[in-house]
Amino acid sequence: MKHPHPTPESPSPAAPSLPPELAARLAAYVELLLRWNGRINLVGRATEAQLRERHVQDCLQLLPLLPRGDGPVADLGSGAGLPGLVLAMASPRPMHLVESDRRKAAFLTEAAARLVLPHVRVHPTRIETVKLPPLAAVTARALAPLDALLAHAARLLAPGGIALFPKGRGAAEEISAAQRTWSFTLSRHPSQTDPDATLLHLSDIRHVQPQA
Repeated sequence: MKHPHPTPESPSPAAPSLPPELAARLAAYVELLLRWNGRINLVGRATEAQLRERHVQDCLQLLPLLPRGDGPVADLGSGAGLPGLVLAMASPRPMHLVESDRRKAAFLTEAAARLVLPHVRVHPTRIETVKLPPLAAVTARALAPLDALLAHAARLLAPGGIALFPKGRGAAEEISAAQRTWSFTLSRHPSQTDPDATLLHLSDIRHVQPQA
């Protein structure tokens, strides 16, 4: 069976402008995250200083890549809410945050309440057992190898749905490994915040028998 090849890297999506309300919410989110980070490990202490410039902007890059419409999105292994909570601050579409760690899920629940995000629902359960509506998109950041992420996406996405997975310098190897058992259409967008990173946009995800 013919596997699709990655398309050449597309130009980076334009960084979204930040309206005052969104900027205020993001500032409140960072403040809350830093406060909780003193109690539970949400982000590495070494990266705390980079939260606004690196992590938040990194997540906002996904916003223009989401499909049009108001279909629901899920962030798998949401952790500190990167990118799911950040995207929910910038978009009113339904956002499902899946996080099995109860302490991190408690942070996500408090953050959604404090930031007044009624369209966010936190699921304190494993990805393998979560029950969600058919999704327009799934996201995951620093969670698992691509082939494992595709298995979750294939189960959760509605027909025509897409997956957005930021990846680091090992992206090419992960893509090659995933193509042994998955068929998909792929476009790549270089990260604006990390020259070694890339944003993977995947659609038409299907499981295939590995070739001999």
